[in-house]
Amino acid sequence: MVGPDYRRPAVKTPDAWRFEEKEAQDLANTQWWRQFGDPVLESLIGEALRENKDVKIAAARVEQFIGRAMVARAAQFPQVTGAAAPIRTKASKYVNPPWPSYARNPYWEYEPFLSASWQIDLWGQLRRASEAARADLLATREARQGVILTVVAAVASAYTDLLDLDKQLDITERTVASRADTLKLFKLRFDRGLSSELELRQAESEYQSALATVPLLKKLIGQQENALCVLLGRNPGPIPRGRSFDGLVLPTVPAGLPSELLERRPDIRQAEQNLIAANARIGVARAQYYPNITLTGMFGYESTSLSNLFTGPAKMWSYSAPIVGPIFTAGAIAGSVRVAEGVQMEMLSRYEQVIQQAFREVEDGLIDQAKSREQLTVQAKQVEALKEYDRLARTRYDNGYTSYIEVLDAERSLFAAQLYYAQTQAVLMRALINLYRSMGGGWVIEAERLAYPAPAK
Repeated sequence: MVGPDYRRPAVKTPDAWRFEEKEAQDLANTQWWRQFGDPVLESLIGEALRENKDVKIAAARVEQFIGRAMVARAAQFPQVTGAAAPIRTKASKYVNPPWPSYARNPYWEYEPFLSASWQIDLWGQLRRASEAARADLLATREARQGVILTVVAAVASAYTDLLDLDKQLDITERTVASRADTLKLFKLRFDRGLSSELELRQAESEYQSALATVPLLKKLIGQQENALCVLLGRNPGPIPRGRSFDGLVLPTVPAGLPSELLERRPDIRQAEQNLIAANARIGVARAQYYPNITLTGMFGYESTSLSNLFTGPAKMWSYSAPIVGPIFTAGAIAGSVRVAEGVQMEMLSRYEQVIQQAFREVEDGLIDQAKSREQLTVQAKQVEALKEYDRLARTRYDNGYTSYIEVLDAERSLFAAQLYYAQTQAVLMRALINLYRSMGGGWVIEAERLAYPAPAK
């Protein structure tokens, strides 16, 4: 076969990750989302894999490329067609020699025949085209796995974000209830002349500030539910909950070497198949320089009478082996070769680019989860300190040692810290989910089985 044979390009891979996790475990082939311990999340991911429209579109594209691969492969084999042609003809009376008076005019003519053709693939043009089509098919299958990978991660992230918003709403509503009680107390104190109007208005301001956060969070929850519904292939609507946000179990950090990423990530495998296809099409283009030999033949019968149609004298046949080759194309073939080589260079650079992006995503995920854990630890201590600050400020105010401004500052700081802590919890969840997404692995195949279960026997 003319054209270059494919060889995987040498790619420089790091020996280890810059931000390795000592407690990482080899979970690349497991359904990692089960680690959360939430059956509702498992159910939602299963539904998304069956009903998500992007997954269905990806499956339909695979079917398209299966058909294209079949068409390309079929060109390597003989093509046989059959036809039957009853023809009604009237001959002119003025032909030379004249039409015999004893012959029927008009008359019927019957022609059943088989024809066959076979292009001899001397230079591998058809085999290279089949190779390219097969690589296109495999690239499309990898793209489908990439969609599945993204959908699983997106559903897990959307669901954990939804539970995080629920937690923020719960914190806010408890704060609103607490500030409402404080406001009632200050109204009574103001009515009895025990506190100033300034303190009353300060308490009212803090109550209204917390109350204004409630509709904002409810809006975000509704929008998050709608976004999750789209991922599930549903119309917008409510989403059931399983565990609370604090009840979710943090997934373990997945392990894997940088070199393993070349086989674990669908987008890298897809980029390589695109490179293989582009490499094969160079051979398709170069084969145009050489002559084509096509064997053709026809066998059939021809008769003006049905009763004589399949008798020996009615037989007819022909065969030929034309050789067709380019003589002058004004650079058209050279241009085709140059296009194919340019596409191959582009696919090579894209393949290397995808690998570098994959390394970056894993590194980002590892440092994200590590530093988010550190941040969460510090914020937990801050929340505990602010709770104590709030208790002491209230005690000092009740005993007349300070103004209510100190209490307000303590409450405001504690409320903000609690919300910030919940948001950082969500950041850590997303970091771990993205880490599983960026590392890929056999879990994508497990998810694919959920998306396309084997038919029952």
